[in-house]
Amino acid sequence: MENSGRVVDIHLCVGHRKTMKRVEEVRALEGLGLEGDFHARGGRRQVLLIEEETLQALHLSPGDVRENIATQGISLMKQTAGQKIQIGDQVLLEITGPCDPCHRMEEIQEGLEKELKGQRGVLARVIRRGIIRVGDTITVSEERVRSKFQNPRVRRYSPSDIFDSPKPVSR
Repeated sequence: MENSGRVVDIHLCVGHRKTMKRVEEVRALEGLGLEGDFHARGGRRQVLLIEEETLQALHLSPGDVRENIATQGISLMKQTAGQKIQIGDQVLLEITGPCDPCHRMEEIQEGLEKELKGQRGVLARVIRRGIIRVGDTITVSEERVRSKFQNPRVRRYSPSDIFDSPKPVSR
């Protein structure tokens, strides 16, 4: 597989535990996700992409593992947080990390949670809006962004911050 491919299927989650809805195109909303998708609320799981080759190897159909976009020809699982992916002429996504399979995969097929380890796809957020269509090309950009999901900043405290600080007096 390569650093480019194409969109072969698009699905929307219309509600919690509801059947995925197949669409030919969808509007990607910057900072939110896909219009009409239950997960379009911001955060790191705005879009879930999976390789069609993975679905075929596991005898699954597009939409079965609750992905939004099935791709063909692109190595998604080799991408890391902060990597940019261009879809079509308009949309730009930032990979936020791999999607770990959950226990719900067992409802689809016994043993699927274990089989999908390391290959359920990648989560991404929309950093440039536009329309995504079945058949659109997907290209991995050489440019990376420092993802806020990569290494969250942790405030480091010294012992003096904790023990030498004046304590507020309550009356």
